[in-house]
Amino acid sequence: MIDTGKAFCVANKQFVNGIRDLAQYSSRDAVVETSLTKFSESLQEMINFHTILFDQTQRSIKAQLQTFVKEDLRKFKDAKKQFEKVSEEKENALVKNAQVQRNKQHEVEEATNILTATRKCFRHIALDYVLQINVLQSKRRSEILKSMLSFMYAHLAFFHQGYDLFSELGPYMKDLGAQLDRLVVDAAKEKRDMEQKHSTIQQKDFSTDDTKLEYNVDAANGIVMEGYLFKRASNAFKTWNRRWFSIQNNQLVYQKKFKDNPTVVVEDLRLCTVKHCEDVERRFCFEVVSPTKSCMLQADSEKLRQAWIKAVQTSIATAYREKGDEAEKLDKKSSPSTGSLESGNESKEKLLKGESALQRVQCIPGNASCCDCGLPDPRWASINLGITLCIECSGIHRSLGVHFSKVRSLTLDSWEPELLKLMCELGNDVMNRVYEAKIEKMGVKKPQPGQRQEKEAYIKAKYVERKFVDKDSASSLPPEEGKKALCHGREEKGLITSKPGLEDQVGTSGKSLGVDPFVKSNDSGIQQCADEAREGLSSVVSANSLYEPEGERRDSSVFLEFKHLHPGLQLYRASYEKKLPDMAEALAHGADVNWANPDENRSTPLIQAVLGGSLVTCEFLLQNGANVNQKDAKGQGPLHHATVLGHTGQVCLFLKRGANQHASDEEGNDPLSIAVEAANADIVTLLRLARMNEEMRESEGLYGQPGDETYQDIFRDFSQMASNNPEKLNRFQQDSQKF
Repeated sequence: MIDTGKAFCVANKQFVNGIRDLAQYSSRDAVVETSLTKFSESLQEMINFHTILFDQTQRSIKAQLQTFVKEDLRKFKDAKKQFEKVSEEKENALVKNAQVQRNKQHEVEEATNILTATRKCFRHIALDYVLQINVLQSKRRSEILKSMLSFMYAHLAFFHQGYDLFSELGPYMKDLGAQLDRLVVDAAKEKRDMEQKHSTIQQKDFSTDDTKLEYNVDAANGIVMEGYLFKRASNAFKTWNRRWFSIQNNQLVYQKKFKDNPTVVVEDLRLCTVKHCEDVERRFCFEVVSPTKSCMLQADSEKLRQAWIKAVQTSIATAYREKGDEAEKLDKKSSPSTGSLESGNESKEKLLKGESALQRVQCIPGNASCCDCGLPDPRWASINLGITLCIECSGIHRSLGVHFSKVRSLTLDSWEPELLKLMCELGNDVMNRVYEAKIEKMGVKKPQPGQRQEKEAYIKAKYVERKFVDKDSASSLPPEEGKKALCHGREEKGLITSKPGLEDQVGTSGKSLGVDPFVKSNDSGIQQCADEAREGLSSVVSANSLYEPEGERRDSSVFLEFKHLHPGLQLYRASYEKKLPDMAEALAHGADVNWANPDENRSTPLIQAVLGGSLVTCEFLLQNGANVNQKDAKGQGPLHHATVLGHTGQVCLFLKRGANQHASDEEGNDPLSIAVEAANADIVTLLRLARMNEEMRESEGLYGQPGDETYQDIFRDFSQMASNNPEKLNRFQQDSQKF
């Protein structure tokens, strides 16, 4: 009985665990979850009471009766054996005594003595046996009754505890019964409503009606929108497959079957855009584009396409609020998941994340509060403007479009080293001196935190319309007049003198680049101006200099104040001089980031940034829309110039930003051939890795994918080294091993 009772408790415990699991699965139904949890707790108490009952039964009946049987009953059995033995001996003595002949007096006396001794022993043993019988009878009565009485008291306590437990549970059960009655009524009403809807649907004409899907960004289950879409495969056949898509947790995912694990299409909706696609044969198509890939989707109708596009756009706009709630969770999990997968690889991770990026950026003057409303401790940034923002202002910036502001989180996103260095070069104070230069004169007050509509109007006026930029400081002279003014300014400073033979001194370096870093024109005056400017500099950029420390920047006295130049020329000159604030001011004045200087081989600001040797300047131009593949008059793009100069960090940056390494200049040289000829091992390695990765992705049909982990790790290492330890990459070409 005890063993069976214990088995019952084990099975009952498994049953209660099942009820607990059912309560967890019903977490969305408060009534079911609460009731099942309460009932499972009560049943667990009953299991505890049962366990106590069987423990007491073990002690009261099994232990006591086993002692009685093993000790007292054993003594009785021993006494019985002795009594039976002596009884047999007495019988034998009587038989022997009766068989002795009368004439054998000696045998008669011997038999008589044996019989007398045997009878005496028999009487003693018989008395002991009777004693043991009496003792056993007495103990049997007391031990059995005592054990049973203890057993019954254990049952009394068990049922009393159960009664008290369920007496307390009774009122709750009564209330639950009343709720169930109401639930039955509601279920019946819902059934009638559904039957009416079914009847209405059956009568409806579906020939022209489309299925309607609605999106809800505040849905309790986190799913903003879900439904079937056709997805074009990324393989060579471009097949279309119907999949179940959903927007949840700021991600776009799909499933092939209901029970399959979701496949993530877009990991972070904040970094993607969505647009109509009319250049395919199929109807109702739209495209979701992320920095690493694009996904072509097809809805069942035009209405559904519009609904999906609007759902994605709305999810992008609200992604900041959703991500803000996850920040605390990520902080608690400092060594994660997402898979995870990371604690062992942290030493290899070269991207700067989380609080380190936040702390470094907030140390810049003015960055401790939002650039637009002044709210303290901003956690977001505009990477092309170089400013920090609060979560509300970041959402408004996101709505402006990436051509005005590119928003990124300082705590949730990964930060490449060159991008973090760019943020530290600018800052709220610098940018506000440009974009809020006339705010006091105009009598405009900055919006306060919480004023959403005022913020939207202010931010649009500040960055889109640029109403507060001091446009009077920008010259209205065209580029040609600006260059003449530049030469005139040099004459006033005594920089232009007649120096014959100067071309022999510095021209070789310029020609080795395939482009003259200064003005080159048929106009002899401008040519002389350029020659004198060369003399004003100590030398052109070193061919093996990757990154020039800020404290060793060149003397800019050879140039006029950039504010007196045309905005395009101002950006052009400031890019060479590594003056990010002046570059930002030129862009605010309307400078074309891809402006080509017709008098310097159509060189662009990005090419000038390469010649200036600054990785951060190149990153700033790229973040503001500079074309990484725009060539000069000699067919050389930024990647060509960076390769010629041996700027490994810039080569790495341009390859990451999509530079075309197959492009050839007018002499038919591509960057790889230039690097091989110069015996620059690092650049050859980067170019060949990028080419190999590109060929691998094309062969596997992985268009838009970033590449394998090894390729990404190597480029992260070079980016980290170029930004933080440039001296490790500052190698002379003659010391590199030729390939």
